[in-house]
Amino acid sequence: MFSEKVNSMALASQNAAAPSVYDAEPIPQAARAELERLITSGDLFRYTSDNSPVALLEQEFAAMMGAKYALAVASCSAALFLTLKALDLPRGARVLIPAFTFGAVPSSIVHADCTPVLVECGDNYRIDLADFEAKLEGADAVMISHMRGHTSDMDAIIAACEARGLPLIEDAAHSLGTTWHGRKIGTLGKIGCFSFQSYKMLNSGEGGILITDDEDIFARAVIMSGAYEHMWKKHPMLSDRFAAWQNKLPLYNTRLGNLSAAVIRPQLAEVPRRVRDGRANHDYVAARLATCAHLHVPDKLDAELRAPDSLQFNLVDFNEDEARAFARAAKERGIKVQIFGLSEDNARAFWNWQFIGEIPDLPRTRAMLMKACDTRLPARLTRAECDVVAQALLEAAASVKPLDCATAAE
Repeated sequence: MFSEKVNSMALASQNAAAPSVYDAEPIPQAARAELERLITSGDLFRYTSDNSPVALLEQEFAAMMGAKYALAVASCSAALFLTLKALDLPRGARVLIPAFTFGAVPSSIVHADCTPVLVECGDNYRIDLADFEAKLEGADAVMISHMRGHTSDMDAIIAACEARGLPLIEDAAHSLGTTWHGRKIGTLGKIGCFSFQSYKMLNSGEGGILITDDEDIFARAVIMSGAYEHMWKKHPMLSDRFAAWQNKLPLYNTRLGNLSAAVIRPQLAEVPRRVRDGRANHDYVAARLATCAHLHVPDKLDAELRAPDSLQFNLVDFNEDEARAFARAAKERGIKVQIFGLSEDNARAFWNWQFIGEIPDLPRTRAMLMKACDTRLPARLTRAECDVVAQALLEAAASVKPLDCATAAE
Protein backbone atom coordinates (compact mmCIF):
# COMPACT_ATOMS: atom_id res chain seq x y z
CA MET A 1 0.00 0.00 0.00
CA PHE A 2 2.72 2.45 0.97
CA SER A 3 4.82 1.58 -2.07
CA GLU A 4 1.82 2.24 -4.34
CA LYS A 5 1.25 5.59 -2.63
CA VAL A 6 4.87 6.62 -3.03
CA ASN A 7 4.91 5.54 -6.67
CA SER A 8 1.80 7.60 -7.43
CA MET A 9 3.37 10.65 -5.78
CA ALA A 10 6.57 10.18 -7.79
CA LEU A 11 4.54 10.02 -11.01
CA ALA A 12 2.78 13.28 -10.13
CA SER A 13 6.08 14.92 -9.28
CA GLN A 14 7.59 13.97 -12.63
CA ASN A 15 4.80 15.90 -14.37
CA ALA A 16 6.16 19.12 -12.84
CA ALA A 17 9.53 19.85 -14.39
CA ALA A 18 12.28 20.39 -11.84
CA PRO A 19 13.95 23.80 -12.10
CA SER A 20 17.60 24.03 -13.09
CA VAL A 21 19.14 25.17 -9.83
CA TYR A 22 22.57 25.62 -11.41
CA ASP A 23 21.57 28.35 -13.86
CA ALA A 24 22.68 31.81 -12.76
CA GLU A 25 20.68 35.01 -13.13
CA PRO A 26 21.21 36.89 -16.39
CA ILE A 27 23.98 39.47 -16.37
CA PRO A 28 22.46 42.98 -16.22
CA GLN A 29 22.23 44.91 -19.47
CA ALA A 30 24.49 47.65 -18.08
CA ALA A 31 27.28 45.11 -17.76
CA ARG A 32 26.83 43.99 -21.35
CA ALA A 33 27.22 47.52 -22.62
CA GLU A 34 30.38 48.03 -20.57
CA LEU A 35 31.77 44.70 -21.74
CA GLU A 36 31.26 45.76 -25.36
CA ARG A 37 33.11 49.01 -24.65
CA LEU A 38 36.02 47.19 -23.05
CA ILE A 39 36.23 44.58 -25.80
CA THR A 40 36.17 47.29 -28.45
CA SER A 41 38.89 49.31 -26.71
CA GLY A 42 40.96 46.34 -25.54
CA ASP A 43 41.26 48.05 -22.14
CA LEU A 44 41.26 44.86 -20.05
CA PHE A 45 44.14 45.41 -17.57
CA ARG A 46 43.16 47.01 -14.30
CA TYR A 47 46.13 49.39 -14.19
CA THR A 48 45.76 51.09 -17.56
CA SER A 49 43.75 53.90 -15.95
CA ASP A 50 43.04 55.42 -12.55
CA ASN A 51 39.30 54.77 -12.86
CA SER A 52 39.30 51.25 -14.26
CA PRO A 53 36.25 49.03 -13.68
CA VAL A 54 38.27 47.13 -11.07
CA ALA A 55 39.15 50.32 -9.17
CA LEU A 56 35.52 51.45 -9.27
CA LEU A 57 34.35 48.04 -8.07
CA GLU A 58 36.72 48.25 -5.10
CA GLN A 59 35.36 51.66 -4.14
CA GLU A 60 31.75 50.57 -4.50
CA PHE A 61 32.17 47.27 -2.67
CA ALA A 62 34.00 48.92 0.23
CA ALA A 63 31.23 51.52 0.49
CA MET A 64 28.54 48.82 0.41
CA MET A 65 30.25 46.91 3.24
CA GLY A 66 31.27 49.95 5.28
CA ALA A 67 34.97 49.09 5.03
CA LYS A 68 37.89 51.46 4.50
CA TYR A 69 39.72 49.37 1.93
CA ALA A 70 38.92 46.71 -0.68
CA LEU A 71 41.16 44.78 -3.07
CA ALA A 72 39.66 42.77 -5.95
CA VAL A 73 41.64 39.67 -6.95
CA ALA A 74 41.37 36.52 -9.03
CA SER A 75 39.41 34.44 -6.50
CA CYS A 76 38.38 34.19 -2.88
CA SER A 77 41.18 31.63 -2.50
CA ALA A 78 43.64 34.28 -3.70
CA ALA A 79 42.15 36.76 -1.22
CA LEU A 80 42.64 34.30 1.65
CA PHE A 81 46.21 33.58 0.55
CA LEU A 82 47.09 37.27 0.22
CA THR A 83 45.54 37.93 3.61
CA LEU A 84 47.84 35.41 5.27
CA LYS A 85 50.88 36.83 3.48
CA ALA A 86 49.83 40.40 4.33
CA LEU A 87 49.63 39.44 8.01
CA ASP A 88 53.33 38.48 7.74
CA LEU A 89 52.82 35.23 9.63
CA PRO A 90 55.92 33.15 10.24
CA ARG A 91 56.58 30.04 8.18
CA GLY A 92 54.69 27.13 9.70
CA ALA A 93 52.22 29.40 11.55
CA ARG A 94 49.23 27.50 12.89
CA VAL A 95 45.94 28.73 11.47
CA LEU A 96 42.73 27.39 13.00
CA ILE A 97 39.90 26.61 10.54
CA PRO A 98 36.61 24.73 10.77
CA ALA A 99 36.91 21.12 9.63
CA PHE A 100 33.75 21.72 7.59
CA THR A 101 34.91 23.99 4.81
CA PHE A 102 35.93 23.88 1.16
CA GLY A 103 39.32 22.45 0.21
CA ALA A 104 40.47 25.85 -1.09
CA VAL A 105 40.61 27.15 2.49
CA PRO A 106 43.31 24.77 3.80
CA SER A 107 44.94 25.07 0.36
CA SER A 108 45.35 28.83 0.82
CA ILE A 109 47.02 28.17 4.16
CA VAL A 110 49.42 25.62 2.67
CA HIS A 111 50.24 28.02 -0.19
CA ALA A 112 51.12 30.67 2.41
CA ASP A 113 53.61 28.26 4.05
CA CYS A 114 51.37 27.95 7.11
CA THR A 115 49.79 24.95 8.82
CA PRO A 116 46.02 24.40 8.89
CA VAL A 117 44.64 23.20 12.23
CA LEU A 118 41.20 21.66 11.82
CA VAL A 119 38.53 22.26 14.46
CA GLU A 120 35.52 19.99 14.97
CA CYS A 121 32.09 21.09 13.73
CA GLY A 122 28.72 20.01 15.06
CA ASP A 123 25.49 18.81 13.49
CA ASN A 124 24.48 22.45 12.90
CA TYR A 125 27.57 22.85 10.62
CA ARG A 126 29.16 25.39 12.96
CA ILE A 127 32.44 25.29 14.82
CA ASP A 128 32.56 23.32 18.08
CA LEU A 129 33.58 25.93 20.64
CA ALA A 130 35.02 23.43 23.13
CA ASP A 131 37.39 22.03 20.51
CA PHE A 132 38.13 25.56 19.29
CA GLU A 133 39.15 26.68 22.78
CA ALA A 134 41.24 23.56 23.26
CA LYS A 135 43.23 24.21 20.06
CA LEU A 136 43.80 27.94 20.56
CA GLU A 137 47.00 27.34 22.52
CA GLY A 138 49.88 27.80 20.09
CA ALA A 139 47.67 29.20 17.32
CA ASP A 140 48.92 32.16 15.27
CA ALA A 141 45.68 33.10 13.48
CA VAL A 142 42.04 32.07 13.13
CA MET A 143 40.29 31.73 9.78
CA ILE A 144 36.56 31.19 10.18
CA SER A 145 34.66 29.86 7.18
CA HIS A 146 30.98 30.73 7.28
CA MET A 147 30.49 27.52 5.37
CA ARG A 148 27.45 27.50 3.10
CA GLY A 149 26.48 30.71 4.90
CA HIS A 150 26.21 29.17 8.38
CA THR A 151 27.70 31.54 10.95
CA SER A 152 29.41 30.15 14.03
CA ASP A 153 29.17 31.88 17.41
CA MET A 154 31.13 34.97 16.44
CA ASP A 155 30.76 36.58 19.88
CA ALA A 156 32.71 33.75 21.46
CA ILE A 157 35.22 33.53 18.61
CA ILE A 158 35.93 37.27 18.56
CA ALA A 159 36.35 37.35 22.34
CA ALA A 160 38.78 34.41 22.25
CA CYS A 161 40.86 36.00 19.47
CA GLU A 162 40.97 39.39 21.16
CA ALA A 163 42.01 37.86 24.48
CA ARG A 164 44.98 36.18 22.80
CA GLY A 165 45.83 38.88 20.26
CA LEU A 166 45.12 36.56 17.32
CA PRO A 167 44.14 37.99 13.93
CA LEU A 168 40.68 36.84 12.82
CA ILE A 169 40.07 36.25 9.11
CA GLU A 170 36.57 35.72 7.77
CA ASP A 171 36.11 33.44 4.79
CA ALA A 172 32.76 34.92 3.77
CA ALA A 173 32.62 33.35 0.31
CA HIS A 174 29.08 32.09 1.01
CA SER A 175 27.92 34.91 3.29
CA LEU A 176 27.59 38.19 1.41
CA GLY A 177 24.48 39.82 2.86
CA THR A 178 24.47 37.89 6.14
CA THR A 179 24.57 39.89 9.37
CA TRP A 180 25.53 39.14 12.97
CA HIS A 181 23.85 41.38 15.57
CA GLY A 182 23.17 43.67 12.61
CA ARG A 183 26.85 43.86 11.60
CA LYS A 184 27.81 42.64 8.15
CA ILE A 185 29.61 39.32 7.98
CA GLY A 186 33.10 39.97 6.62
CA THR A 187 33.53 43.08 8.76
CA LEU A 188 33.77 41.31 12.14
CA GLY A 189 37.41 40.26 11.84
CA LYS A 190 40.57 41.98 10.70
CA ILE A 191 39.97 40.91 7.08
CA GLY A 192 36.94 39.58 5.22
CA CYS A 193 37.17 37.63 1.95
CA PHE A 194 34.38 37.12 -0.59
CA SER A 195 33.87 35.14 -3.78
CA PHE A 196 32.51 36.12 -7.20
CA GLN A 197 32.39 32.51 -8.44
CA SER A 198 29.26 31.62 -10.41
CA TYR A 199 27.35 29.98 -7.54
CA LYS A 200 27.78 32.93 -5.18
CA MET A 201 25.64 36.04 -4.57
CA LEU A 202 27.68 38.03 -7.13
CA ASN A 203 28.70 36.18 -10.27
CA SER A 204 31.59 36.90 -12.61
CA GLY A 205 32.48 33.25 -13.17
CA GLU A 206 35.63 33.67 -11.10
CA GLY A 207 36.96 36.42 -8.88
CA GLY A 208 37.16 37.53 -5.28
CA ILE A 209 37.68 40.53 -3.04
CA LEU A 210 39.09 41.25 0.41
CA ILE A 211 38.11 44.08 2.72
CA THR A 212 39.87 45.51 5.76
CA ASP A 213 40.21 48.66 7.83
CA ASP A 214 43.91 47.98 8.40
CA GLU A 215 46.02 50.28 6.21
CA ASP A 216 49.20 48.23 6.43
CA ILE A 217 47.51 44.93 5.58
CA PHE A 218 45.81 46.60 2.63
CA ALA A 219 49.05 48.11 1.31
CA ARG A 220 50.94 44.82 1.59
CA ALA A 221 48.12 42.88 -0.09
CA VAL A 222 47.88 45.37 -2.97
CA ILE A 223 51.59 45.17 -3.76
CA MET A 224 51.72 41.38 -3.49
CA SER A 225 48.61 41.05 -5.68
CA GLY A 226 50.72 42.46 -8.53
CA ALA A 227 50.91 46.26 -8.18
CA TYR A 228 54.51 46.51 -9.39
CA GLU A 229 56.46 49.64 -10.39
CA HIS A 230 54.24 52.09 -8.49
CA MET A 231 51.03 50.78 -10.05
CA TRP A 232 49.58 51.06 -6.56
CA LYS A 233 49.27 54.80 -7.30
CA LYS A 234 46.28 53.92 -9.48
CA HIS A 235 44.35 52.60 -6.48
CA PRO A 236 41.58 55.02 -5.50
CA MET A 237 42.10 54.13 -1.84
CA LEU A 238 45.64 55.44 -1.51
CA SER A 239 47.79 54.67 1.49
CA ASP A 240 51.01 56.15 2.81
CA ARG A 241 52.15 52.59 3.44
CA PHE A 242 52.44 51.67 -0.25
CA ALA A 243 55.82 53.38 -0.66
CA ALA A 244 57.10 51.76 2.52
CA TRP A 245 56.59 48.28 1.03
CA GLN A 246 57.70 49.01 -2.56
CA ASN A 247 60.16 46.29 -3.74
CA LYS A 248 60.17 44.62 -0.31
CA LEU A 249 57.47 42.06 -1.04
CA PRO A 250 57.12 39.24 -3.60
CA LEU A 251 54.62 39.64 -6.42
CA TYR A 252 52.01 36.90 -6.80
CA ASN A 253 50.17 38.54 -9.73
CA THR A 254 46.66 37.47 -8.83
CA ARG A 255 44.81 40.57 -10.01
CA LEU A 256 41.21 40.81 -11.17
CA GLY A 257 40.66 41.94 -14.76
CA ASN A 258 38.36 44.68 -16.02
CA LEU A 259 35.98 42.27 -17.74
CA SER A 260 35.14 40.53 -14.48
CA ALA A 261 34.72 43.83 -12.65
CA ALA A 262 32.40 45.11 -15.36
CA VAL A 263 30.21 42.03 -14.90
CA ILE A 264 30.08 42.47 -11.12
CA ARG A 265 29.48 46.20 -10.70
CA PRO A 266 25.84 46.36 -11.94
CA GLN A 267 25.02 43.37 -9.72
CA LEU A 268 25.86 45.24 -6.51
CA ALA A 269 22.47 46.94 -6.63
CA GLU A 270 20.85 43.50 -6.86
CA VAL A 271 22.30 42.25 -3.56
CA PRO A 272 19.42 43.36 -1.27
CA ARG A 273 16.82 41.73 -3.54
CA ARG A 274 18.84 38.53 -3.87
CA VAL A 275 19.32 38.37 -0.11
CA ARG A 276 15.60 38.89 0.50
CA ASP A 277 14.44 36.35 -2.07
CA GLY A 278 17.11 33.80 -1.19
CA ARG A 279 16.14 33.92 2.49
CA ALA A 280 12.45 33.58 1.64
CA ASN A 281 13.06 30.58 -0.63
CA HIS A 282 15.26 28.89 1.96
CA ASP A 283 12.82 29.38 4.81
CA TYR A 284 9.86 28.22 2.72
CA VAL A 285 11.49 24.97 1.61
CA ALA A 286 12.95 24.38 5.09
CA ALA A 287 9.45 24.68 6.58
CA ARG A 288 8.13 22.09 4.15
CA LEU A 289 10.97 19.69 4.94
CA ALA A 290 10.19 20.07 8.64
CA THR A 291 7.00 18.08 8.04
CA CYS A 292 9.17 14.97 7.62
CA ALA A 293 10.81 13.64 10.80
CA HIS A 294 13.73 12.26 8.80
CA LEU A 295 14.81 15.59 7.25
CA HIS A 296 16.19 18.18 9.67
CA VAL A 297 17.27 21.74 8.82
CA PRO A 298 19.33 23.09 11.76
CA ASP A 299 18.13 26.36 13.28
CA LYS A 300 20.09 29.54 12.73
CA LEU A 301 21.75 31.22 15.71
CA ASP A 302 19.83 34.05 17.36
CA ALA A 303 22.29 36.78 16.34
CA GLU A 304 22.43 35.60 12.74
CA LEU A 305 20.34 36.87 9.83
CA ARG A 306 21.31 34.66 6.92
CA ALA A 307 21.53 35.33 3.19
CA PRO A 308 21.39 31.74 1.87
CA ASP A 309 21.63 30.64 -1.76
CA SER A 310 21.51 26.92 -1.00
CA LEU A 311 19.85 24.53 1.42
CA GLN A 312 21.53 22.16 3.88
CA PHE A 313 19.73 19.56 5.93
CA ASN A 314 20.56 16.39 7.84
CA LEU A 315 19.21 12.91 7.24
CA VAL A 316 17.82 11.51 10.49
CA ASP A 317 18.08 7.76 11.20
CA PHE A 318 19.30 6.85 7.71
CA ASN A 319 22.02 4.22 7.32
CA GLU A 320 24.52 4.66 4.50
CA ASP A 321 22.58 2.54 2.00
CA GLU A 322 19.40 4.46 2.78
CA ALA A 323 21.20 7.77 2.42
CA ARG A 324 22.50 6.79 -1.00
CA ALA A 325 19.02 5.62 -2.00
CA PHE A 326 17.60 8.99 -0.94
CA ALA A 327 20.14 10.86 -3.11
CA ARG A 328 19.30 8.62 -6.09
CA ALA A 329 15.56 9.13 -5.59
CA ALA A 330 15.98 12.91 -5.44
CA LYS A 331 18.06 12.87 -8.63
CA GLU A 332 15.39 10.82 -10.38
CA ARG A 333 12.99 13.63 -9.55
CA GLY A 334 15.33 16.22 -11.04
CA ILE A 335 16.95 17.54 -7.85
CA LYS A 336 20.60 16.79 -7.23
CA VAL A 337 21.46 16.28 -3.57
CA GLN A 338 25.07 16.14 -2.47
CA ILE A 339 25.73 14.25 0.74
CA PHE A 340 29.10 15.70 1.65
CA GLY A 341 30.61 12.59 3.20
CA LEU A 342 29.22 10.16 0.63
CA SER A 343 30.16 12.07 -2.54
CA GLU A 344 33.33 10.61 -4.01
CA ASP A 345 36.40 12.85 -3.56
CA ASN A 346 34.22 15.66 -2.19
CA ALA A 347 36.34 18.77 -1.62
CA ARG A 348 34.38 19.54 1.58
CA ALA A 349 35.24 16.21 3.25
CA PHE A 350 38.38 16.84 5.30
CA TRP A 351 39.70 13.27 4.88
CA ASN A 352 40.21 14.03 1.17
CA TRP A 353 42.68 16.85 1.91
CA GLN A 354 45.77 14.68 1.59
CA PHE A 355 47.89 17.78 0.83
CA ILE A 356 47.72 18.88 4.49
CA GLY A 357 49.70 15.83 5.64
CA GLU A 358 48.40 13.66 8.45
CA ILE A 359 44.60 13.68 8.49
CA PRO A 360 43.30 14.37 12.01
CA ASP A 361 40.70 12.24 13.77
CA LEU A 362 37.56 14.37 13.89
CA PRO A 363 34.67 12.01 14.69
CA ARG A 364 31.98 14.68 15.19
CA THR A 365 32.66 16.36 11.87
CA ARG A 366 32.95 13.03 10.07
CA ALA A 367 29.60 11.84 11.46
CA MET A 368 27.95 15.12 10.46
CA LEU A 369 29.30 14.99 6.92
CA MET A 370 27.95 11.46 6.44
CA LYS A 371 24.38 12.73 6.84
CA ALA A 372 24.60 16.40 5.77
CA CYS A 373 22.83 17.11 2.48
CA ASP A 374 23.29 20.08 0.19
CA THR A 375 21.20 21.31 -2.72
CA ARG A 376 21.23 24.57 -4.63
CA LEU A 377 18.32 26.93 -3.95
CA PRO A 378 19.02 30.20 -5.77
CA ALA A 379 17.15 33.42 -5.11
CA ARG A 380 15.73 33.49 -8.64
CA LEU A 381 13.44 30.47 -8.05
CA THR A 382 9.72 31.14 -7.98
CA ARG A 383 7.48 29.81 -5.21
CA ALA A 384 6.16 27.18 -7.61
CA GLU A 385 9.71 26.05 -8.38
CA CYS A 386 10.50 25.92 -4.66
CA ASP A 387 7.46 23.67 -4.27
CA VAL A 388 8.88 21.31 -6.90
CA VAL A 389 12.22 21.18 -5.05
CA ALA A 390 10.56 20.56 -1.68
CA GLN A 391 8.19 17.96 -3.09
CA ALA A 392 11.05 16.08 -4.76
CA LEU A 393 13.00 15.93 -1.49
CA LEU A 394 9.96 14.83 0.52
CA GLU A 395 9.08 12.15 -2.02
CA ALA A 396 12.69 10.95 -2.07
CA ALA A 397 12.57 10.58 1.71
CA ALA A 398 9.20 8.83 1.50
CA SER A 399 10.61 6.34 -0.99
CA VAL A 400 13.17 5.28 1.63
CA LYS A 401 11.14 5.84 4.82
CA PRO A 402 7.51 5.32 3.67
CA LEU A 403 6.05 4.65 7.10
CA ASP A 404 7.23 8.03 8.40
CA CYS A 405 7.41 10.35 5.40
CA ALA A 406 4.62 9.37 3.02
CA THR A 407 2.08 11.70 4.61
CA ALA A 408 4.48 14.66 4.53
CA ALA A 409 5.10 14.07 0.82
CA GLU A 410 1.41 14.20 -0.11
